[in-house]
Amino acid sequence: MALAATACDSGSDNPEAKNPAPSASAEKERELPPALTKQQALAEIDRYATVNNRANADRDRDLLTTIEDGPLYAMSVSEYKETEGLTKSERKAYKPWSYDTQNAKLYIPRIASGQPRWFAAALASTKGKVPDRLAVFAEQSQHKRWEMVSVADLYGTDLPKVALDADGYATVVAANGNKDLVAGADLLRSGILDNFATGGQNCGKKVFAASKASSQQIKVHDETVKQYGSQGTSIFAGAANRYRDAYALKTTDGGALVFFSHTHTQTDAVARSGLQINPGKDDRAWLHDIPRTSIKYTFVCNEAATVPAKAAPSTLLAYTCARTDASGPPVNSASLPRV
Repeated sequence: MALAATACDSGSDNPEAKNPAPSASAEKERELPPALTKQQALAEIDRYATVNNRANADRDRDLLTTIEDGPLYAMSVSEYKETEGLTKSERKAYKPWSYDTQNAKLYIPRIASGQPRWFAAALASTKGKVPDRLAVFAEQSQHKRWEMVSVADLYGTDLPKVALDADGYATVVAANGNKDLVAGADLLRSGILDNFATGGQNCGKKVFAASKASSQQIKVHDETVKQYGSQGTSIFAGAANRYRDAYALKTTDGGALVFFSHTHTQTDAVARSGLQINPGKDDRAWLHDIPRTSIKYTFVCNEAATVPAKAAPSTLLAYTCARTDASGPPVNSASLPRV
């Protein structure tokens, strides 16, 4: 498990990461304008759902680029590709949807000059229900439009306690290199990679307190590494992450709510010659129903976690992963026993 050990390297702040700059001093914070008004934010959420339905119905990648960017766009496009690998009879009819904006919880930060403009929201995908997703929208200045860059499924019903001023606006803090926080986005990524790679045994359970989201990641590890029994192996490892942007807001306890993304791989392999792994229909777009001796899957994931200001573990609140690639060497014969 040498590859998994690298998941616990907290690393150093990445100079290429486009993290929002620290906020202005407290006395000047109220003088800063919000990234956008609450009414504008709700309108952008509605616009996202409307355009997303049109794009998804036709798997229109060009239209999707007008409302999504970053890791979320990569995840959505991979879902398009997966669907295109299915036969027409295997594809499910698309059902239009919308967010319940009336019950949305908005986290709109005040933005200093030169800072990226963005906001977060806790959203319910079903009207009248409690929010079940945490999303981040960022303004793409070159196109003068807002796009969703991250969305993650909430595990549980507790929402983060974001600090809001008298007007209901939030405060941006640095997601990395912040001396007022016990962990930055890079360390959080390391803990999550360890949850998948070792079940949290090296550092995942030290970085994160027990939560439904962390427990689910550990469950994925525990079940996946045993799926083939003595006939094969499954190993998780970190992978090059193109999506280094991270976003953070001050919470009421002086800590932060941090939004970030990571990339990992899962490599399944037969234990000995004479066996093969038969791809399922959801793998067809990448593996074309050709049996393999090993398959390497790549996953892109979005996460949200609360980080305390004092020495204590962070709490993973939400995460969502999507397979974005699969590859592996084919076997010589399709008649070998299944794994």
